[in-house]
Amino acid sequence: MTVHLVPWDTSCNLLEMAERLYDAAGTFDCVSKGDLVAIKLHVGEMGNPYYVQPFFVHQIVKKVEEAGGKPFLTDSNTYYLAQRNNAVDHCGTARMNGFGFAPFIAADGLRSENERLVKTKGILKEVEVAGAIAEADAMIVVSHDKGHALTGFGGAIKNLGMGCATRKGKLRQHRTVGLEIDESKCVGCGLCKKVCEMGLPDIVEGKARNISPECMRCPVCMEACPKGAIKLIDKENLGKALASTAYAVLSTFKKGKVSYVSFAENISQFCDCVPAPGSRVMNDIGIFASDSPVSVDAAFLQRADYKIFNDAYGVDCWTQVRELKSLGVRGDLNPKIKEIK
Repeated sequence: MTVHLVPWDTSCNLLEMAERLYDAAGTFDCVSKGDLVAIKLHVGEMGNPYYVQPFFVHQIVKKVEEAGGKPFLTDSNTYYLAQRNNAVDHCGTARMNGFGFAPFIAADGLRSENERLVKTKGILKEVEVAGAIAEADAMIVVSHDKGHALTGFGGAIKNLGMGCATRKGKLRQHRTVGLEIDESKCVGCGLCKKVCEMGLPDIVEGKARNISPECMRCPVCMEACPKGAIKLIDKENLGKALASTAYAVLSTFKKGKVSYVSFAENISQFCDCVPAPGSRVMNDIGIFASDSPVSVDAAFLQRADYKIFNDAYGVDCWTQVRELKSLGVRGDLNPKIKEIK
């Protein structure tokens, strides 16, 4: 399977090169006349400068319209309490970050009430998929490749898995990761509770105790603990859960109705979900296009120094890619990469 790539070369007109990329890859072959086409993207957390630039997405909108489709921009609301936690704030963030040129529809509704419980395979048996994703006729998945503290990196599979799930679906995925508190080390200082936006864990009889089913297993409390009493375990399960959810999302589309464009530039330490994404940790690579999430993410990992992420976060970036392949989603773990010159 071939993945097409435009190398990131700012001495060229990258919009013109992207046009050639899409034509070569058949990116918009998934669009039929009259299709309601979800352009699944991340509009960026307020203050984060590294999300995919709006002019590239505007070009994709125009290409969908030329193919006869009816495009809308979409993403699901966040589980955590940030600027994209509900549809109103999410839409406002999209406008502020430059995405006012096309309709933006929060995929899971005003407060994440619009969902479809979809059966899947792998580590999850079912998962809540955002309703507007499940109801779309076709989808262009526009991703930014970057680091992620729990899964190593985020690309097309994470965009499908986490980005197309409701709050319930996001929590279901995150809860596959375990959290342990060593009470012999805990001194009950409460720093963990202070840094958690949900006020977790509870401090009971002078000890931190994570008894809440609302905990999404982010690493904030672990990183804040001065005694090293908190530890996340089985972190690789989240990569498997991403694959399981991605499988569910794809099952809501007919064959050949989803295409992928991934931007491997401004490859940052952390994901686009935070206002402070950290430093850029490797050189820009380019724009990948494929009809397979397995292949497009594998192509990025081929070209990236992904061990930077593996070493930083203690997880294997390949877990989510291999898992989705093992679930039966078509793709190549060693795809041929054809550069567009």
